[in-house]
Amino acid sequence: MTTQNKWTIEWLRTTPTTATPPAYVLECGWRCSDTRDGFSGTVYGTCSFTQAAEADGTFTPYADLTLGQVLGWVWANGVDKDATEAAVAQQIDAQRNPTVIQPLLPWANPSF
Repeated sequence: MTTQNKWTIEWLRTTPTTATPPAYVLECGWRCSDTRDGFSGTVYGTCSFTQAAEADGTFTPYADLTLGQVLGWVWANGVDKDATEAAVAQQIDAQRNPTVIQPLLPWANPSF
């Protein structure tokens, strides 16, 4: 089954806007989630960054950052995109096909 993982950035921490250079993103909170057939899974974490320019030497002002850009930083700084998406899929599969269940107690279920 095809997965439709949704990646989000939930928050960003920056240097103060009065710092030089201004408003570098130092850390973010990210989340990867998916829902299939009524079952859902999620993995979340944080990622830290250094105060460096983009690979091409440019600096993007905070107001101009995009979700895709920050997610690119996350994946380039130690968060394995494929492994994270696989972990979300595993959570969903475990809900669909549980290896352990908790049935009603036999004396509490009149059908036994």
